[in-house]
Amino acid sequence: MASCCEAPDFCHLDIKKSKYLQYYELDVIKCHYAIAKNMTIGNVTKHIESKKQFPTLNIVFIIICTIIILENLLILVAVWRNKKFHSAMFFFIGNLAFSDLLAGFAYIANIIMSGPMTKDLMPVQWFIREGTVFIALSASVFSLLAIAIERFIAITKVKVYGSTKTCRMFLLIGACWVTSVLLGGLPIIGWNCICNTSDCSVVLPLYSKKYIVFVVTIFTLILFSIVILYVKIYLIVSSSRQEATNSQAYALLKTVTIVLGVFIVCWLPAFTILLLDSSCTMQRCPILSKAHIFFSFATLNSALNPVIYMLRSKEMRREFLRVLCCWGVLQSGRPSERCWVPLKSSSSLEHCTNKHEQQTMPIMKTCTTCV
Repeated sequence: MASCCEAPDFCHLDIKKSKYLQYYELDVIKCHYAIAKNMTIGNVTKHIESKKQFPTLNIVFIIICTIIILENLLILVAVWRNKKFHSAMFFFIGNLAFSDLLAGFAYIANIIMSGPMTKDLMPVQWFIREGTVFIALSASVFSLLAIAIERFIAITKVKVYGSTKTCRMFLLIGACWVTSVLLGGLPIIGWNCICNTSDCSVVLPLYSKKYIVFVVTIFTLILFSIVILYVKIYLIVSSSRQEATNSQAYALLKTVTIVLGVFIVCWLPAFTILLLDSSCTMQRCPILSKAHIFFSFATLNSALNPVIYMLRSKEMRREFLRVLCCWGVLQSGRPSERCWVPLKSSSSLEHCTNKHEQQTMPIMKTCTTCV
């Protein structure tokens, strides 16, 4: 088994060349999984073959991921259509929704390409499968940081953007994605454990333990920074004497704090498993064999964010229902051709909703008349 994976005569001749050549070798996956699970290659193959049936749980999570995609697509359409949402805060929320949308697709691809398909993957395909999940996760964390920075700037009224506010906002969003792609792409670039099996993760057998610790450490530091920013924002808002502004700031602060709290609750078990993976073996920590349960729980975070926005924001809720009506989801008539046309002004939304405020079915009537 050691000769298969470590291949001293092969790896030590030209370690860089040999590592990248192995990206296209089918046996590498089986070998690394055998070491991670403490099995022979034959037993690993039998173990994978025994999972040929598509588990019911996988079907459930594919349905959940489809809901994640639709929910976050709804947020993006709502932000794009309603010009009242064309502000830095909502653009950052839209960026978070886009990362959750990507996560939904990444989770579906991961589920479909796992199980019996794993043994048929080349390492480069495996890196892409896992890397997209890490990219989506990184984008979510950096989006939460961007939202916290935007809130801090808005509350303290520091004019760091000046006349180039929009430009710098999109540069920040662009930096978020460039950093996320770089962070998620480090293993395929070369930071992996091929030809160094002693450094291999148990949960992610081709990933280096050092890489996993590095990523989790960065995420933890960012989350701590976000918490500190929110504490500062809370103290500033608490000391403010303007009650109207105080009330609005508290409402928005509460919403983004809930989003952060849900993220931490959903991902903390998965982060804990990854840190445990870096210092423990399968024999000493059998819970590592159940890591997929903790990662499955983490996927719920992407589904909960749109629900939080809908419950916490009356305007966002109205826009959600309006888009659903236009798409024909909540009415029997055909979808309107103007569903994709942005509202010309923020007052058009207010006019529509106020006009039918006291009617029996306001949203149903609003959808067909006030797009």
